[in-house]
Amino acid sequence: APLVSSCTTVSRPRRSQATRSTAAKAVKAATAVTAAWADLVEMAPTVASQLPGIGSSAQATPDVAAKAAMAVKVAAAAVGEDFDARFSAIARHYLYRIYDQRPPLALRRGRVWHARGPLDADAMHAAAQCLLGKHDFTTFRAAHCQAESPVRTMDLLHVARVGNDEIHLRAKARSFLHHQVRSIVGSLHMVGVGKWSFADLADALAARDRTRCGQVAPADGLYLTGVDYPQTGA
Repeated sequence: APLVSSCTTVSRPRRSQATRSTAAKAVKAATAVTAAWADLVEMAPTVASQLPGIGSSAQATPDVAAKAAMAVKVAAAAVGEDFDARFSAIARHYLYRIYDQRPPLALRRGRVWHARGPLDADAMHAAAQCLLGKHDFTTFRAAHCQAESPVRTMDLLHVARVGNDEIHLRAKARSFLHHQVRSIVGSLHMVGVGKWSFADLADALAARDRTRCGQVAPADGLYLTGVDYPQTGA
């Protein structure tokens, strides 16, 4: 007689239920992490005073202590099924770090751009302001960029010296072109060493010509530091 096998069909939970359960767990975990972050900030002065190179100086701030402790602030919220991590974003934040001193790097090698300097951070910041607003950024766009339009709106470009040996550039926009931040940093480096002026950078932007861009800064030193999304109301 032929063998007959039987099996029991187990219904799978609906996706929406699973999604809600996962989101609830994520929110609970994020709440715990946020509480831990608050504790770290509260004891930041004590932590910072024990960190090499900081001691009890004025640099012993919550921000310094948190970064030195490599803490990460996390938050979570339930979203709809139409949410997309890329296309639902309303703003992106980038940080670019430049080390402009002569001594070779050790712990920061591969994490910052070791650029020829010293650089004039104030001149770089002043020139960067001509890039704010809505512009055609063809000059600062990779030749193989796949974006349909080179037009972008730059909401923030801030350049400042941090400590004695680094310059930080912070950029914010809804979206960026391929190599846009690195192209801007490389061009601002020309300003920082005195080879370009404010007018030179403005002319490069207006030219809409990739060949008018300064050198493209290396990937070392570029960080995506945040992505903004619409409020969910959760």
